[in-house]
Amino acid sequence: MCIMKKIILSIMAISVIMACSDGKKAAGQTDETATEKTGYSVDRFADIEILRYDVPGFESLSLQQKRLLYHLSEAALMGRDILFDQNNRYNLAIRRTLEAIYTEYGGDRDDAQFRALETYLKRVWFAGGIHHHYAEDKFEPGFTREFFAGCVGRLDRSHIPLRDGQSVEQWLAEITPVIFDDAVMPKRTVQSGDGDILLLSANNYYEGGVTRKEAETFYAGMKNPNDRTPVSFGLNSRLSKENGQLTEKVWKVGGLYTEAIEKITDELLKAASFAENGAQKAVIEKLVEYYRTGDLKTFDAYAILWVRDINSDVDFINGFTETYGDPLGMKASWESTVNFIDREATKRTKIISDNAGWFEENSPTDPRFKKKEVTGVTAKVITVAMLGGDCYPATPIGINLPNANWIREQYGSKSVTIGNITEAYDRASQGSGFSEEFAWSETERELMKKYGFTTDNLHTDLHECLGHGSGIVLPGVDPDGLGAYSSTLEEARADLFALYFLADGKLLELGLLDHADAYRAEYYKYMMNGLMTQLVRIQPGKNVEEAHMRNRQLIAKWVYEKGRDGKVVSMEKRDGKTYVAVNDYEKLRELFGMLLAEVQRIKSEGDFDACRTLVENYGVKVDPALHGEILERYAALHLAPYKGFINPVMKEVRNSSGEITDIALEYTEGYAEQMLRYSKNYSFLPAYN
Repeated sequence: MCIMKKIILSIMAISVIMACSDGKKAAGQTDETATEKTGYSVDRFADIEILRYDVPGFESLSLQQKRLLYHLSEAALMGRDILFDQNNRYNLAIRRTLEAIYTEYGGDRDDAQFRALETYLKRVWFAGGIHHHYAEDKFEPGFTREFFAGCVGRLDRSHIPLRDGQSVEQWLAEITPVIFDDAVMPKRTVQSGDGDILLLSANNYYEGGVTRKEAETFYAGMKNPNDRTPVSFGLNSRLSKENGQLTEKVWKVGGLYTEAIEKITDELLKAASFAENGAQKAVIEKLVEYYRTGDLKTFDAYAILWVRDINSDVDFINGFTETYGDPLGMKASWESTVNFIDREATKRTKIISDNAGWFEENSPTDPRFKKKEVTGVTAKVITVAMLGGDCYPATPIGINLPNANWIREQYGSKSVTIGNITEAYDRASQGSGFSEEFAWSETERELMKKYGFTTDNLHTDLHECLGHGSGIVLPGVDPDGLGAYSSTLEEARADLFALYFLADGKLLELGLLDHADAYRAEYYKYMMNGLMTQLVRIQPGKNVEEAHMRNRQLIAKWVYEKGRDGKVVSMEKRDGKTYVAVNDYEKLRELFGMLLAEVQRIKSEGDFDACRTLVENYGVKVDPALHGEILERYAALHLAPYKGFINPVMKEVRNSSGEITDIALEYTEGYAEQMLRYSKNYSFLPAYN
């Protein structure tokens, strides 16, 4: 991935699921009760709660650093349209039409049809399109075709994204099925099953009817099995079939998405003039070169420069980075984060990274798959100042980059935990009633209350800093050989590494934990989440699709099954309700270690068949009876299972002479207000690309 490999821990297992207020207002309404309670809640609709995050320490930065952050933040917003278009080719047209209706609607705004359209639009904003950001299924509109057609008919034609020569009636005939028909583009990304996963996926990474076999053959022809420094083929392009011929449309200046990428590069060059040092300036300029050329060798050069820049306080991600949205795990969505270091909290992650060699040496994996020498592992806690693209409004809490295995092995990796985001989640989770409903006993609740936040952060640190950075891929193994299952397996590998070492006495020795039983808080939460509570994010009758959710279920179900004879973990009934009970924490750790050894073997050897069997057998299927019970119990709590954030407003402050004297942050903007402002000020792509 771009100069960095960001593997996200998408919403901190259980803490994030618990992170919710007690709001009970109708979808689309701001939840004032939650605002008073947490200080962060801004809006609540459907299954989403919008939170506000603070940026502590920003005022103490120098003006040069603030101006650097300002231009990097502008660049983070310039690419917003790219993600929408990547997610589905109709997303921009639908979003802009809905926004026009929303702002110009002259009828009763309390009418149920309009309120349903408002909720639908808010979900589209949140997900970057018409499919759920996590479950991947297409949203069901709560308004009718007739209402939508009537609203469109009352719009000025200039506000309808018509194709050349297209009438409003023809446009409605094209767009209406995309919104309303269940059988049309039903799932954004399909990662398993008997059908062709490319043809069944509604995302916009492939066009013209490219099949899975055609795509795999196309990219296999580019690879040299003897190349020890392979580029990430397909990372920054759409694969198109025209007149039976396959061709790549590269995302670059002068290529696909040029209108937005030109704006991004303009802001990056402005940022370069405020760089803290020469190394940071070189990183920014190399990224601009990559955007201008689209050359993947240049991208790798940028990644190497980025991972070597360990002395800058300000840092950022900007580009085509993570491949979760591509069924084949090759093409990357556009994303950005802008941040600066939290020096006090970084003391924790520095201890971990300084001891990376010890953890690698003591991993329960086969010595053949271990790094002989751990190189360049750096870790820090950061304060995020702006989120963009696939990191907004839903954001990771941890990042580890770059993604290229050979760069990680030769040059190391950067790992970050986003401190102000984890704090916001923790604040929002207080008093939710979640643990009272789902935890087996007061013992587990007290464990989580006492140690949960600490062990959550440590799990993230270990996952990102060491888990993703551990192990090797054997020479000659295709880095893309695990295909659609690669993301799930990689997340499982990092989670298992973190879980295994959370219980190690080394953490007490290093001063990272202060009690030998603290790890049990994370163990219990992880098992409860993987076996039961993350099911609140799945619709009845659906399988688990998202890679992080598959990973967590895979781990929890595997260790539950393997430890069943000894009742290491059991499913207990009380008063007609199901609970998870962990009966032997030491044996549970042993099972985590056994699974870690197998998962690392699969990755190191590129064992596709074993990977598919593991994921399909443990990570995908849902017990419908248990699922129904969990949904019913969760509904009674009136919680939102998903969280996201709005950004602060960043403004230049000028004196009477027009000179910039400061950069100020404002925290008063609402969710719809921010989304409409972004659509007005940061939309550069045509409706159809």
